[in-house]
Amino acid sequence: MVCLGNICRSPLAEGILRHKILKAKLDWQIDSAGTSAYKPSCPPHKFSQKIALQNGFDIADQGCRQLAPDDINHFDKVYVMDTENYLEAKRIFGRGADLSKMHLLMNEASEAKNVEVPDPWFGGEDGYKKVYEMIETACDAIILKYIKTASTIN
Repeated sequence: MVCLGNICRSPLAEGILRHKILKAKLDWQIDSAGTSAYKPSCPPHKFSQKIALQNGFDIADQGCRQLAPDDINHFDKVYVMDTENYLEAKRIFGRGADLSKMHLLMNEASEAKNVEVPDPWFGGEDGYKKVYEMIETACDAIILKYIKTASTIN
């Protein structure tokens, strides 16, 4: 899960998906990162933490980190919150990277393509609630999609 600072959206997305895969008993590795290094190792924004706790999971132990060039090789999927960070992640991954692994997160949940998860950084708590709802919808779609894919393979 990738956003700009790994402070608001991507740590929340990491927490949501991790919470859901634990419930579904899936063996997936989930992580998050930012395309910038504004606040390395700092915890997620207080409103991201608050909305996570209100929904039954804790993200306080997550620390911000910058997206690394090798992340594209380490993960099967890289979900990005918006177009600007998609382009920056593409630059970070460099030439020759398998960009077929990288997607805008909301493309998993929306028939309308290239819907972005807005950055709630400059808004109030309500913006974080909206972002939570969007990300949760996408995470539900991801789990459904890949459970169906796995069952057709087996």
